[in-house]
Amino acid sequence: MSSNLSAPSSNLFASIDMGTNSFKLLIVRAFPDGVFFPVHRRKEAVVLGRDAAAGAISPQSRARAMESLSSFARILQAHSVVPAHTACFATSAVREAENRDEFVAAAKEALGLGFDVSVLSGEEEAELAYKGVIQFLPVYEKLVLNVDIGGGSTEFAIGKQGRVLYCASLKLGHVSLTQEFVRHGELLDLREHIRSTILKSGLVDKVEHFGFEVAVGSSGTIRELEEAEFHGFAWDSFDGMPPHGAVKREWRLSRKGLTGIVEALCHGGEEWRGKKDRLFGKRSEFIVAGAVLLGEIFEILGIEEMEVSKYALGEAAIADTLSKVYLGCDLNANVRWRSVVHFATRLNSKKRMRAAAQCAGIAREIFEGVKKEYELSTKDLEYLEAACLLHNTGLFNGRKGYHKQSYHIIMNSDQLHGYEFQEVKFIALLAKHHRKKFPKPDHSSLQALPEEMKSKFRFLCTIIRVSVALQQQDSPNYQKLGILDAAEGLELLHSDIKDRNSLMEMIHPPEDPETEVLRHELVNFRKVFNQDLAAMVMSGTAGCS
Repeated sequence: MSSNLSAPSSNLFASIDMGTNSFKLLIVRAFPDGVFFPVHRRKEAVVLGRDAAAGAISPQSRARAMESLSSFARILQAHSVVPAHTACFATSAVREAENRDEFVAAAKEALGLGFDVSVLSGEEEAELAYKGVIQFLPVYEKLVLNVDIGGGSTEFAIGKQGRVLYCASLKLGHVSLTQEFVRHGELLDLREHIRSTILKSGLVDKVEHFGFEVAVGSSGTIRELEEAEFHGFAWDSFDGMPPHGAVKREWRLSRKGLTGIVEALCHGGEEWRGKKDRLFGKRSEFIVAGAVLLGEIFEILGIEEMEVSKYALGEAAIADTLSKVYLGCDLNANVRWRSVVHFATRLNSKKRMRAAAQCAGIAREIFEGVKKEYELSTKDLEYLEAACLLHNTGLFNGRKGYHKQSYHIIMNSDQLHGYEFQEVKFIALLAKHHRKKFPKPDHSSLQALPEEMKSKFRFLCTIIRVSVALQQQDSPNYQKLGILDAAEGLELLHSDIKDRNSLMEMIHPPEDPETEVLRHELVNFRKVFNQDLAAMVMSGTAGCS
């Protein structure tokens, strides 16, 4: 019944996306419930798509690619990410290349022993993009049309609840279209080629057959175009800054906004070329083709507005790996967790958010120490951490009775995506009862909860109360806390303490209200869990127990 002081390297997972325009490395720290957090990102412009007309990857492009992969391999090694936790895949440019087998062999050699490289089919790429989107947008229950514009192809997928109903890959990419049409100023031919390819593909009939509730875009090109609309790129007054009064970014791209952007890019003249380069940077070379392509997709498929995802292939590949390593991995876990973090961030100052995050970290360590004996589940930990992040949101309205305000804010919001009503209430009650009087089992507020939640409430409530009380002590380094077994119970121990025999030499803190609250909560911990929790941390030369 113990956990390490720091998360082991085996919790690190990675993906390498060898795209037509760029190669991307993503390293994350993951947990068994499916939640993961970025640790490192790296993107390098390789532009394999420049060789599309030749039909094979040139020696120059291959050299750039191998240099990039060798760099990625060094980063993976530095982070101790094992090959079994790394998904490496190639898309359109490699898929269509005559010398793909030689390229893949060279890529494996550049990455090193144990790494595998897969070449995705167009349909696999479309399905993966959709599964990446549902990891981070609250659209799992909706019928989704996902569009992913790449350098050499564009993927379409229609799906619901994680199941792909239809997918297609069309040879329409922003790099290849730039090479073939935009570079020669053939914009009318570009539009005609796009329309002809889409109409001949059967895509329109499939979209009409299945329909869709929400359209989502998941590529870098679409994100750049959303940013252009947000910054008012098509306005004459565009200066590279968000329009006056725009304080909330919705991450949506409208048909009207996209039409204005396409018009400015294609017919804006020399002045607009400078604005284009300033806003789109390295993507400027290919943005005209990408914008025209997306504009035609909007018109042909009848899209009025598109939600924009910041995540796609790389995140989906990691989620797929997690599902194989951690059985029972929850597809909705990331959506729920992101909604909690987003909601807490909106209502908390940076200082309060930092305190809430520290509280959640302490709570996780305590939870790991007691979960097996008391049959607490991964979902229980999710409720606990959510309550920790949201427990002080009531301070938004002032300090008096803020725990009650936190409860009402959580209950009256619609920001916690993916949770049932009873789950939201459970989180809200944990947040409410993190301070003041500990609720009795027959407390009226608990009676509407399912029996399983009621039976676990006192355990989780005890943990959050100890965590909040401990966090309010004088600035220990909460990054280094961990649970260790002790003969008398559990010790919440600071990892800077190397010699456990020296614990007796630690100086106890002076008596103050915060310390008295902590002592009271530790007594309550003993009553609930039938064991002691000794909380020993280092803050300068002082500790507390």
